[in-house]
Amino acid sequence: MHFDDPSLNTASAIKDSDPWYKGLTKYHWFVLIVAALGWLFDTMDQQLFNLARVPAITELYGKPAGMSPEDLKAAISSMGGTATAIFMVGWAIGGLFFGILGDKIGRAKTMLMTILIYSIFTGLSAFSTGVYDFMAYRFLTGLGVGGEFAVGVALVAEVMPDRARAYALGWLQALSAIGNMTAALIAIVLGLVEDTGVSRWRIMFILGTMPALLAIAIRSRLKEPDRWAKAKVTGEGAAVEKELGSVRELFTDKTLRRNTLVGMTLAFAGVVGLWGIGFFSFDLIRSVFKKHFEAQGLSPDMVNQKLTLWTGITSLLQNAGAFLGVHAFSKVTNTRLGRKPTFAIFFVLAMFMTAFTFWNLDKFSEIFWMIPLMGFCQIALFGGYAIYFPELFPTRLRSTGTSFCYNVGRLIAALGPFTLGYLSGTVFKSTGVTDPSMPMRYAGVCMCSFFLIGLMALPFAPETKGKPLPE
Repeated sequence: MHFDDPSLNTASAIKDSDPWYKGLTKYHWFVLIVAALGWLFDTMDQQLFNLARVPAITELYGKPAGMSPEDLKAAISSMGGTATAIFMVGWAIGGLFFGILGDKIGRAKTMLMTILIYSIFTGLSAFSTGVYDFMAYRFLTGLGVGGEFAVGVALVAEVMPDRARAYALGWLQALSAIGNMTAALIAIVLGLVEDTGVSRWRIMFILGTMPALLAIAIRSRLKEPDRWAKAKVTGEGAAVEKELGSVRELFTDKTLRRNTLVGMTLAFAGVVGLWGIGFFSFDLIRSVFKKHFEAQGLSPDMVNQKLTLWTGITSLLQNAGAFLGVHAFSKVTNTRLGRKPTFAIFFVLAMFMTAFTFWNLDKFSEIFWMIPLMGFCQIALFGGYAIYFPELFPTRLRSTGTSFCYNVGRLIAALGPFTLGYLSGTVFKSTGVTDPSMPMRYAGVCMCSFFLIGLMALPFAPETKGKPLPE
């Protein structure tokens, strides 16, 4: 397949009033599509785990002799939080390692590695025999999941013309919602089919191996960005190799140190909000509506089938809202406000809408408007990360810096799901005697205060709107 030269300069024929995509070559589109698909499948994997977490742990843990139903529910809730935290730790470690590797050996090569890793270990998760090997597979999956984001956004940021960069990155992040929605559709379909004798959560993880096919396109046609190639060969060989992907330089340079700490704090607040609260909306749905289906006299398998269906619907609606939210962030930050005011708006919206949803959702009809609005407000922030983080670092440190912000923030944020599991399974356990949904409601509302941490970082953040990528 022939592609136009990605370095083709068409700026002289483009006006400010033209659409952002005018002047993009076939290769520009190829890079955007490949990076977007890599991140789309990455998020599909994440969402498969969120949807399968409770049924997987419930089956693998079993029912220990002498344990009451209340204690069993609390134990599963706690282990669910622990499994998510372990997944996020793997995500953070993989993100840091592959982020550095992306600066040292190239974006395309590193992306290939990460996609293969998260595909293989997602498939192996389907063959778990106990809770602990399940958690181990999720940790290893997290290594690949964490590494893909930084190299993907660095690749797109460096290949795209400056005028198209933020819009292209917004689309890349928006398409991650399609990955989440794909996982939701898988859950919905499995929730509608009859019992096949194979646990539905195992089938979900087997389907999660599909992204490995994308590696073929990456290996055969994707090239390293010119910006990265120039940074690699500038100066004195070995000395330059040390500068590429240097974590030390992120903290020895005053400006880079500020940018790193700001980015890390912004990521921490959003990741806790989404992974420590937002994606536990599926657990909330299960606790709210389980008693409804049991009251209908359904068998335990039918109850689980119904809950799988409704958690899939919840995920679909949450990510439909997320798709629109990322586009809204991209639109607002590019045409009206800068990066900082847009972040401030969405941190406030996310805090209030998440608390409102967790406290009030009680009817099936409310899923169809509360959940999309919560997804809109929460995941819009991640569109901001994709746009903003590459603008904070020079080419030789772009993958490393982006990864460090996103994944060290995530490493700290791994305490979020563990904390939610502890709050719902221990601190607020007694509130569930009359209503099993109350522990999750109290825990979710309490943790919405984490969004305020993102607001506190904004006064120290540089405004990058309208500025070229630092070289």
